Amino acid sequence: MEYISTRGGGGSAGAGQAIIQGIAPDGGLFVPREFPEARLEGVLEAAGKGYPALARHIIAPYLDGFTGEEIRAVVDGAYEEGFDHDDKAPVVRLTGGQHVLELWHGPTLAFKDMALQMLPHLMRVSRGKAGEKARILILVATSGDTGKAALEGFSGVEGTSIAVFYPHGGVSPAQELQMVTHGGDNVFVGAVRGNFDDTQTAIKRVFGDAAFAEALSERGVKLSSANSINWGRLLPQIAYYFWAYASLVGKGAVSPGREVNFVVPTGNFGNILAGYYAKRMGLPVRRLVCASNANNVLTDFFSFGRYEAKRPFYRTISPSMDILISSNLERLLFEIAHRDASTVGAWMRALKAKGEYSVAPELMREASGLFAAGCCDDARTKAAIRSVFEAHGYLMDPHTAVAKRVYDDYLESTGDGTPAVIVSTASPFKFSADVLDALGIATGETDEIASARRLGAVSGLEPPDAILGLRDLPVRFSEVLCTDTIKARMLLFADTQPKG
Repeated sequence: MEYISTRGGGGSAGAGQAIIQGIAPDGGLFVPREFPEARLEGVLEAAGKGYPALARHIIAPYLDGFTGEEIRAVVDGAYEEGFDHDDKAPVVRLTGGQHVLELWHGPTLAFKDMALQMLPHLMRVSRGKAGEKARILILVATSGDTGKAALEGFSGVEGTSIAVFYPHGGVSPAQELQMVTHGGDNVFVGAVRGNFDDTQTAIKRVFGDAAFAEALSERGVKLSSANSINWGRLLPQIAYYFWAYASLVGKGAVSPGREVNFVVPTGNFGNILAGYYAKRMGLPVRRLVCASNANNVLTDFFSFGRYEAKRPFYRTISPSMDILISSNLERLLFEIAHRDASTVGAWMRALKAKGEYSVAPELMREASGLFAAGCCDDARTKAAIRSVFEAHGYLMDPHTAVAKRVYDDYLESTGDGTPAVIVSTASPFKFSADVLDALGIATGETDEIASARRLGAVSGLEPPDAILGLRDLPVRFSEVLCTDTIKARMLLFADTQPKG
């Protein structure tokens, strides 16, 4: 399997090289030259042996040059420990033909664990195969959950350092505490003035700065990414769509071969893109429903074929989706454009110069048949949390509630009775105060741990130790940076790290 850039430059790369580099030399994103077929019979057989076996079955064709033993070590290293459910990603029936895929049973209580517990192992094997001697510096821009999951995955990993940047005031209190209290000598965490798009854009500029790369090289350091722009981060996510389908078959909720819908709360577009790739591999998917909060740039794109990033930015109770520039959409654009990299390049230049681009209706037609899209403000998100809890006794975090509300709208407008899987991306205890507010319970608490305990008492669920334990951890990182000081701060950080 070879990987090429969405923008056409730089030739091709093997899996290991694509994972180490993170981003293509021309600034584009690596995509597989082709999509391997995953026959349903083999998928169901692998899933019957557990999630790790299914994950190995799905990712192996993409990892050229990796031995079977190496792939087993990568997957087992990711999922042997740290998950509080034997299924890793259990599928729970909500009502009728609606099910919920819970992706937050890992160590940081968010779906990012499904990939970021694996990426360090992929990086380690790739580094060895490439004979890479430089120390890898992982740069991460996070809107909330990626940061802690990346820190958890890369902390203490030999030959690697990790720096995480998040928008100051733009994540939940629990998300921030998880990051700024994280231990480890090879980690750095910094808040950035501005919103997530400002943070993400600044990190992208760092990757494109040749002088900065040279300065790092002199220190024996090479850049890479743990955001979903890195193929090694996106690849593991494909597996859980197959797992969800196999789980429905195993429960008798669908017959083998019957199509299902997936409803995905979406910000940077990586999660739902993994579902699209699963569809390309042969998973029986009818529609992928893209659910946005008040930052509804993706809803407008799928509705009108026009991407307009220059619009009001809203801070919401679903902060991981507070994004106006969805980086992974570029990979879908590559397919919409029939893999014409010059067209993708033109769209990306227009986005950078004008903050917008338009896709011709004839190119949008196929995507519009597969993707549906909708959005939901905070008021309707809170109403969804409350109504689901009252009707079904099921507690949703705000991101999952956005997906539920958008799915209800979709169902009302289409009457589509296809079995549906709502992709649940975070534990409600990461957003305890907002969930309590949605339930109509005013606690008066400003302490996140106290709010988590109160939510546990109300819901009858046990608050996770990953939240309760934050009370006893010291805050290690408190810097607030401007976007133009990130590079200088990273050079100082690199100087504190071992060489190679």
